Amino acid sequence: MRFLVFLLSCLIFSASISTVSAQPSEILPEPELSEPVVPDANSIVPSVDDVPLSSETTRSDAQKRLDDLFAELRKTRNANAANRLANSIWSEWFKSGSASIDLMLDWSNAAVERKDYNIALDFLDQIVTKMPEFAEGWNRRATLHYTMSNFSKSMVDIQKVLALEPRHFGALSGMATIFERTGNNKAALDAWQRALAVYPAMKSGQEAIVRLSDVLEGDPT
Repeated sequence: MRFLVFLLSCLIFSASISTVSAQPSEILPEPELSEPVVPDANSIVPSVDDVPLSSETTRSDAQKRLDDLFAELRKTRNANAANRLANSIWSEWFKSGSASIDLMLDWSNAAVERKDYNIALDFLDQIVTKMPEFAEGWNRRATLHYTMSNFSKSMVDIQKVLALEPRHFGALSGMATIFERTGNNKAALDAWQRALAVYPAMKSGQEAIVRLSDVLEGDPT
């Protein structure tokens, strides 16, 4: 009798397990992934919190790399070799040491490609405010002002670049171009000569020196 009761209990327990196992298990929905924030031309330009800057040792190492590259650039007369050195210098200039500044530079570049110049300018304004010692921020804004035909504003930013990095041949080239476009050929020639002093193999500078020298020789003023 006890055996029958025990057997019956086992059968009931086994049946209950089978019933539970037969029921489908609940599947929880996967959480939605949040989309990255992308600046919109019709929205307020997002402000990006800055991150800690590079250490003093890192900045010192970067400055030494630049000094070595410029030393080689001044000695190099081969155009291709000089171009490679110039590209390496640009790579050093592009390093802000701040992830947030680099992000805003990318956003600014994307806006320029879309020809959303006012949006690009907003980002560059933030960059030079947050990191005034970053020469390339001023140089990018100078280039954008030039693109927008704001020559006087571009020249102000170029002066900021050169105060931070007197060897900035990109800024010197921009200065020379603005002087020439506004009819100040003597100042343009001087600017190109300054650029060639640090980058002697720069082809555009060499051609500009010849062109402007010919113009000035034929101009009695």
